[in-house]
Amino acid sequence: MKALEGVKILDFTHVQSGPTCTQLLAWLGADVIKVERPGVGDATRNQLVDVDGADSLYFTMLNHNKRSLTLNSKHEAGKAVLERLIKECDVMVENFAPGALARMGFSWERIQALNPRMIMGSVKGFGPGPYQACKVYENVAQCTGGSASTTGFPDGPPLVTGAQIADSGSGLHLALGLVAALYQREKSGRGQQVLAPMQDCVLNLCRVKLRDQQRLQHGPLTEYSQFADGVDFGDATPRSGNDSGGGQPGRILKCKGWETDANAYTYFITQAAVWENVCDVIGKPEWKEDSDYATAKARLTRLNAIFETIEQWTMTKTKFEVMDICNAVNIPVGPILSMKELAEEPALRDTGTIVEVDHPERGKYLTVGCPIKMSDSPVGVERSPLLGEHTDEILTTVLGYSAEQVAAIKQSGAV
Repeated sequence: MKALEGVKILDFTHVQSGPTCTQLLAWLGADVIKVERPGVGDATRNQLVDVDGADSLYFTMLNHNKRSLTLNSKHEAGKAVLERLIKECDVMVENFAPGALARMGFSWERIQALNPRMIMGSVKGFGPGPYQACKVYENVAQCTGGSASTTGFPDGPPLVTGAQIADSGSGLHLALGLVAALYQREKSGRGQQVLAPMQDCVLNLCRVKLRDQQRLQHGPLTEYSQFADGVDFGDATPRSGNDSGGGQPGRILKCKGWETDANAYTYFITQAAVWENVCDVIGKPEWKEDSDYATAKARLTRLNAIFETIEQWTMTKTKFEVMDICNAVNIPVGPILSMKELAEEPALRDTGTIVEVDHPERGKYLTVGCPIKMSDSPVGVERSPLLGEHTDEILTTVLGYSAEQVAAIKQSGAV
């Protein structure tokens, strides 16, 4: 049995944030009915297309394990189908622009009247406030949620991260909220609205920087590189390059082959608890007794010299050799793994983290599988649906329409 087996999700989402949420729920066993515009579908079906005549990887990698229903919700017959879906489903998820559902005639009050047990999940750019009506995309949310201002090097511009912390991050937050609402409904019998603003979700993922904003009121942030460089701190949490956010100094250092391999680097943390092991590994045993290096406080003003010395050692080893040597003595390091290396890692295939899926239009492709592993809830990754592939199936088996009624709905142009 799958964890969410029997839960029906009405998926009115598109692009990335909402589909991330509903795909996760589908992986965990929910029956996700993706509603798409007839003849058009989710915009990402045709974005960044790499195989002519096939849905893009952008779409396929965000819509596994779902069923596709085409529906014109502005059509009167389409609205009647949507009303029936709302009555039948447990959860409705949408990431339209603010007010779009109400303009379609399906405000929260109307949805509640149709199904008091309905749980409504929404991803928006912002919560209530001055930016509530603003449109948001991934990088906009990273900028307005605090990530960009704290990413990059102190002497450079703000940077966005390659990880989709706003789109996928808000989808993951919303999924948790929906599961919690389903659990509460078992006790209360009532549905509720669940909102995951992208700004809020990014800020939640940047909480250590909000921590540092408050620490800054009491003095400089001593683990930041600019403290070692003697650079004054301003009144806001600065960009900190590749410094560790956990209070233990860390940097990305070159490894053997860095001249020709853009990813021949490792992340190296000089954790205080294993400092003596660091000294031994890099050939500096004398630092263990040297008052300039023996304590974490003394090392703070010498971090540049320390990491330059460590890098002289890491440059003689591959990033994997550094990992093997350091992990044997509990020094935390991490090789910079490229997407190519991750795609080819057998262990990730074995755990279902990287999955090969066969698609009728594009053939085999790689995708990320469910990152959550449950001992008593199997997760299989099924290909994304073709546009409208399950329309007849949903109308008959889920909503109970007869063959004649389905034919009439089709004839009307509602699906």
